[in-house]
Amino acid sequence: MKLVLKGHDERYVVEQSLMNLFPGELPVYEPILPGDDTWAVISLREKDGRCHVIVELSYRGKAGSHGYGCPLSGTVFEKEGARRHAVGAAFFLAARAVTGVTPPWGMLTGVRPDKPVTWALAEGKSPQAARELLEQAYYVTPERAQLALETGSMALTASRKLGPEDIAVYVGIPFCPTRCAYCSFVSQSVERSFALVPPYVDALIEEIKAGGQMVKEQGLRCRAFYMGGGTPTTLTAEQMDRVLTAFEASFDLSACDEITVEAGRPDTITAEKLAVLKAHNVTRVSVNPQTMEAHVLRAIGRCHTAADIRSAMELVAKYEFPHVNMDLIAGLPEDTPEGFRRSLDACLAFGTDNITVHTLALKRGSRILLEGLAIPGPEAVAEMLDYAAPVLRSAGYGPYYLYRQKYMSGSFENIGWCRPGAECLYNIYIMSELCSILSFGAGGSTKMVEPGTNHIERVFNLKYPKEYTERPEKCLANQAAFAAFYGSLKGAL
Repeated sequence: MKLVLKGHDERYVVEQSLMNLFPGELPVYEPILPGDDTWAVISLREKDGRCHVIVELSYRGKAGSHGYGCPLSGTVFEKEGARRHAVGAAFFLAARAVTGVTPPWGMLTGVRPDKPVTWALAEGKSPQAARELLEQAYYVTPERAQLALETGSMALTASRKLGPEDIAVYVGIPFCPTRCAYCSFVSQSVERSFALVPPYVDALIEEIKAGGQMVKEQGLRCRAFYMGGGTPTTLTAEQMDRVLTAFEASFDLSACDEITVEAGRPDTITAEKLAVLKAHNVTRVSVNPQTMEAHVLRAIGRCHTAADIRSAMELVAKYEFPHVNMDLIAGLPEDTPEGFRRSLDACLAFGTDNITVHTLALKRGSRILLEGLAIPGPEAVAEMLDYAAPVLRSAGYGPYYLYRQKYMSGSFENIGWCRPGAECLYNIYIMSELCSILSFGAGGSTKMVEPGTNHIERVFNLKYPKEYTERPEKCLANQAAFAAFYGSLKGAL
């Protein structure tokens, strides 16, 4: 789509709106010529303390326009936010007038669409007012506004139990038995890179030890631990034991409310590994089938079967972990609404207290895009999600966190559902950005959150396991940045 900006340079807002409202369209900043049928002119002017935006838009020959105005008041930051909202709202309203389509999350394009609810509730607004804010100011559908109210309320409750010294810890294991068709993460297939695992574990343990010492020196405490991947259980039982032992020895866990490990792929789960997790007081394990349909498992490149998933769940049940999670993905290649229903019903039959329903995100570098695999359309994905929500609610589950990703089928969301008391706090902390996340391992993203503000800084570990093991100085530099961040806050804390 050709884009012309007049009186402003809010490219980011316009491009995010374009991605949300016209999937597949790319921004092109060129003059609109006679005969062009897909374009938008976004004009902004300010007068008498107000911002006025008009969007003229043509999509495949069908044209329309819409305006939006709002007052400009408050700080420079608040005025800039009002301008961006006006640009996004005008673009959304013009697009809706032309296409007749209202995305479920309205004009919201960010990863965390429930944040406005959390902020509104924290300011003392009623739940009804917070929900109406999403519907009226952001054009969110009533169903999604209710979802955001529930998860935003959970975030507010979790935030009130955190102190300024509280952080969470993430450990990444970037190895998998095979690479799934939907995956674009920097993870290595163990069958191709087995030799990388032992030096990786050695380097990871050293990083954890150094990080634990830094955390103690800064007077911080760990409230939640999460080991993800990749597939952490591609490690041997002995390797897993070494990593968890290093974590326990390096951090004060007296205030740590949960220890979560993604067991992930059923073809990596053994009694020996589960015994290690139990010995280290792991409070939650996650078994992630993504689907229970045999042909869909083959389509996404998994080597296990639905029977393997059942066997793994039976084995996990014997160790009586306090909480067990299962993940499903709506919209996988060759899946159907009927197949997704069977998968969800099967997961419910296991009695697990936590089920995460993801929506397929089309990621660059994934086999789905590289090979052009056939996937269900937005209407089929909507049917899957429309089945999931009422069935989970009727079984006693409620939504406790949600987030969105780019290029999601139907512009929907990922939702964590659980029974009361089974919430994974780490998921709430990271998705609602309630506290700092100190990340260890290749590809780790450390997030530094100033308590009570929107001030967030990030540092990143090296992506690939080999370079991660060969360049420990990068991890140490990131930890130094983490320490400096908290050092600058000590006066306020």
